[in-house]
Amino acid sequence: MSGYTVKRIDDMEAVYGGAFIRARAELGVESFGMQVIDMPASADQYPEHDHSEDGQEEVYLALSGSADIEIDGERHRLEPGTMVRVGPGVKRKVTTDSEPLRMLIIGGWADKTYEPPEITKLGVPDPLAQQA
Repeated sequence: MSGYTVKRIDDMEAVYGGAFIRARAELGVESFGMQVIDMPASADQYPEHDHSEDGQEEVYLALSGSADIEIDGERHRLEPGTMVRVGPGVKRKVTTDSEPLRMLIIGGWADKTYEPPEITKLGVPDPLAQQA
């Protein structure tokens, strides 16, 4: 692999109906997680979750659009120019309002080597396609 990769987000492989873009794998990133998520307007299906079990911390950045990110019950505005870091044991949930959101999520562990989840790997079947 070359020392760099340049690729348009819209040309990257995606799953979950195109909403989960496998940016990490497309760029060849191996040391941390990185995905782009596209959410439509008025979306509330992004699951509330934390990373207590695996210890991953995450950073959220809106690339376009805006949304609210609820962190342990407190709402914060997620919009271009605002970055949010959420620690492993903290619950988070993203909901959009009247406009769609394109969001970059970066994650990693402080105490161990990053191991990418299967769903983030290129060529792994789309779980939604398997249900059809």
